[in-house]
Amino acid sequence: MNTKENHLLFIYIVIDLCLLNLAMLIAYSLNLGGIQYLRIHEHYDLRFYIFQANAAWIIIYFTFAKNNLYLRDAFRHRVLRIVRRIGLFTMALIVLTFIFIKDDVARQYMFFYTAIFLVLELTFYWLLYNYLNYRRSQGWYSKRVLLVGYDKTSNLFRKIIESTPMLGYQFIGYVKYDTHDVHEIPKEDHSYILGNASQLEKIIQENNIQVVFSILSFFRDKSNVDEQLIVCNQTGARMYLVTENQRWMRRSRDVDSIEHFYILNPQYIPLDDVPSRILKRTFDLFFSLSVILCFGWNLLPFIICMIKLTSKGPVFFVQERTGLSNIPFRCYKFRSMCINEESDKKQAEKNDSRITAFGRFMRRWNLDELPQFFNVLRGQMSVVGPRPHMLSHTEQYSVLIKYYKARHYVKPGITGWAQVNGLRGETDETWKMEKRVKYDMDYIDNWSFFWDMKIIWLTLFGKDTWKNAG
Repeated sequence: MNTKENHLLFIYIVIDLCLLNLAMLIAYSLNLGGIQYLRIHEHYDLRFYIFQANAAWIIIYFTFAKNNLYLRDAFRHRVLRIVRRIGLFTMALIVLTFIFIKDDVARQYMFFYTAIFLVLELTFYWLLYNYLNYRRSQGWYSKRVLLVGYDKTSNLFRKIIESTPMLGYQFIGYVKYDTHDVHEIPKEDHSYILGNASQLEKIIQENNIQVVFSILSFFRDKSNVDEQLIVCNQTGARMYLVTENQRWMRRSRDVDSIEHFYILNPQYIPLDDVPSRILKRTFDLFFSLSVILCFGWNLLPFIICMIKLTSKGPVFFVQERTGLSNIPFRCYKFRSMCINEESDKKQAEKNDSRITAFGRFMRRWNLDELPQFFNVLRGQMSVVGPRPHMLSHTEQYSVLIKYYKARHYVKPGITGWAQVNGLRGETDETWKMEKRVKYDMDYIDNWSFFWDMKIIWLTLFGKDTWKNAG
């Protein structure tokens, strides 16, 4: 399927075409090469040159697609690739000119916009590379990565993910196999060896690992992979198997690729598919904006006034909750309780004295959840998904329920499959949370866009949705 490659190819081609057309417009507006005053054939106006240049870049880009994506030696590697591609682009322009243009052409204009394009490419990607590296160093929008196995393959894979910040990975360290002699590992890498494979669960938890890449070898016992997969499901980390130059893996639908490495996804879920994530995110934005625009001017001011009139304290209740990849985020709600010290530890109970009179009304009709549409706009939540829980509950139930953290493989939602089946409210007994997790995992494993539509419909009109509300 090569979803990672397709995703990066799309991003890079859009960026490059924008820079190319910007370079052409700059050269034209500055009249470089006298383009505005050339007496050329009436069919060869600026639009023709724009079409010619874009066609040449697309041809070169996809002919050498593999060379566009990944780095190994920091930014200087991309500089060489950009210069090489501009050279090939110039050759393509010459060929297209020879084939399609029989009269005089604006050669100086073509030279100037090509030179400007080269400067824009180098400048933009240098700024992007350093910006993404900075964000990654701060832990923003990057996944903390652990490599299981220490050998030439894992070292090369590490270089690629460290030098290509567009992948969104932050290398944390290696886990070596118990049979691997530490003396065989170079001294400069000793600090990156976090332990043995038998300590995988502890290493993932202590280092807040979100992605585990296990280097696949046919000489390694299959049970090792199975054990690693169980540990990752228990800790909520995504696991991928990495192999080098195994062409036979191309036919599998669950295979991605990073340069010449093939990535097997043994935990494949429907939302691993990039088009599916784009579809879901597009709907989230459209639906959330529609709700905010429809109710923001009338209902929200009314709720805010009623909260301020009926109880003391802030309008909004902001709480840290567990989100995608076990990353905490600030979840917004309208405050429905009196200010209390147990709000981050104790769930609301039936007839809870902390709930205000207006708060009880809001909770009955789910109005307290409306601010979470702003979480959706920020990309922290989805309209439909497993409900986000308090950090204390994540810590508590991840010990009691074996695969509890696996529910964080997708974004949390404002509503979910468990909620429309009446599984909401207090979880004073462990079996109640176990049942919720079962419904959440069913949703994650079998997601479809039409299922989201069904859940939204049931949220509004389903009978079981209102069970245990309040």
